[in-house]
Amino acid sequence: MSFVIRCLDCGHAAPFIPSSMHCPQCNSQWREAEYDMAEVARTFPSEISQRPFDLWRYKELLPIHNPNPTLRLGEGGTPLIQAANLGMMLGLPNLFIKDERQGPTSSFKDRQAAVTIAALKEGGVTEMVAASTGNVAISLSAYAARAGIKLWAFVTSLVPGVKMREIALYGSQVVKITGSYDQAKQVAAEFARQRGLYQDMGARTVTAVEAMKTIAFEIAEQLTMQLGPLPDSDPTAPKWRTPDWYIQAISGGMGPLGVYKGFRELQQLGIIDRIPAIAPIQADGCAPMVESWKKGLEKAEPVLSPKTRIETLATGDPGRTYVMLRKQVNETHGVFESVSDEDAFRAMHVLAKMEGISAEPAAAVAFAGLFKLVRAGIIKPTDTVVVNCTGHTLPAEQFLFGEGWTRDVDLQRQEPSPTPQEGLLSALNNVTPNRFPRVVVVDDTSEARRLIRRILQSQGDFEIFEATNGREALELIARERPDLVILDLMMPEVDGFAVLDSLRSQPETANIPVIVATAKELTVDEKSRLQGQIQSLMLKGDFLNDEFLEEVRSLIR
Repeated sequence: MSFVIRCLDCGHAAPFIPSSMHCPQCNSQWREAEYDMAEVARTFPSEISQRPFDLWRYKELLPIHNPNPTLRLGEGGTPLIQAANLGMMLGLPNLFIKDERQGPTSSFKDRQAAVTIAALKEGGVTEMVAASTGNVAISLSAYAARAGIKLWAFVTSLVPGVKMREIALYGSQVVKITGSYDQAKQVAAEFARQRGLYQDMGARTVTAVEAMKTIAFEIAEQLTMQLGPLPDSDPTAPKWRTPDWYIQAISGGMGPLGVYKGFRELQQLGIIDRIPAIAPIQADGCAPMVESWKKGLEKAEPVLSPKTRIETLATGDPGRTYVMLRKQVNETHGVFESVSDEDAFRAMHVLAKMEGISAEPAAAVAFAGLFKLVRAGIIKPTDTVVVNCTGHTLPAEQFLFGEGWTRDVDLQRQEPSPTPQEGLLSALNNVTPNRFPRVVVVDDTSEARRLIRRILQSQGDFEIFEATNGREALELIARERPDLVILDLMMPEVDGFAVLDSLRSQPETANIPVIVATAKELTVDEKSRLQGQIQSLMLKGDFLNDEFLEEVRSLIR
């Protein structure tokens, strides 16, 4: 392939030398790959459909002359999952999750490692240095082991021990720095300088940013496959779809930089018609980019003492990456946003319970950011949104659960019984009470009933009945005498208002608490009709599952 490495400072174009970390003209570390788009267009995208759906599907736009298949571990080609339950809860029918957990080491950093190690192997590099908060060192370690390259991994002591051990498992040399991530980077840089070793420099590493482009390529292809081609019969029109929003949690910001470049190159090729709005999300305790952007600063103010339990996002000084990412966010009409650690752990729990997807706290920051942007009205119900989901979940367990999250059965303390089976049955009586709270869900939309059932079942301690219309609901309530009714207002035959009137007119049902869950924007008169009739009003698409559960529990205690 025909490509050059262009200096972002002096504009000098030079051939790609994998071991080189500086512009030969001005010594700048900030460079990017530039491709002959006319040449790329001859095969892209017409020929790629015949190739395996992995990262190397897009080899024309990667800075590798001869990709070595023996180094591959199955990188790229991760699923784009439509988040039906979470989307319904948020009022976002076109919400998608780019599941980067499906990479070889469960992180989107596998893309970075695959392309970087392939280039270094091609360039004859045998030893390298990297500073990391965990995931990138794990990914680089796996690929370096496969390529026979020795890796020195400098990690902060705040990195969970389970991740350090995984790095060491691949044979990498782990150097633990008692200090911040920024300090770990400084020590790693000095170590590499003294030994004359190649150093991975994050966003300044050409192969790292180029690898992240493939996320954009895959999203555009996958959205087109799932939503269909753009509604334009013109054969010269763009062929692939793009989302309205791309959301990703960031530390240094390399991921969105690469994703933006990927969409930009697709636009240059005429394959897409626009670049999505970029929304980088940070943790409140270390959010230099967010705070600087909100202040209108052109350069980031560093955070000297990060105060977040999500250590993998604790880059206090983003340097020039902020300048570049700020330009891209503003250009795409995106936003920077930050969320609290607590909101991230909460989002992590919501994602697992609603979609069956377990993500690490750093990835959950992106979902907490999504919730915040939806509630602020920045993301609209009609928008198509893709959220990057990545990483291990093990370090977060301690933050998710307090006491009492298990149901314990101690067989050793059971009294002797004539048969072992009787003892087991006696023990199981402690697992479930004689009667769960009974809840009737009334909604003519099956998707809405499914969502509410799923939210309630996530706790496992409700007996749930469903009714599809008001008439059926009244019969069901009269028969089952539930502890709570969750009621939609707009239904055929007998609507929710009529159901309420009937319930309150009968002594047997007059005191049953009712939560109205509706998508309807109520008029003043309608709100007046509900006054004194219901215990709570919740708008569909405007509540999270734990908020809903909290309201339910408060009414059935």
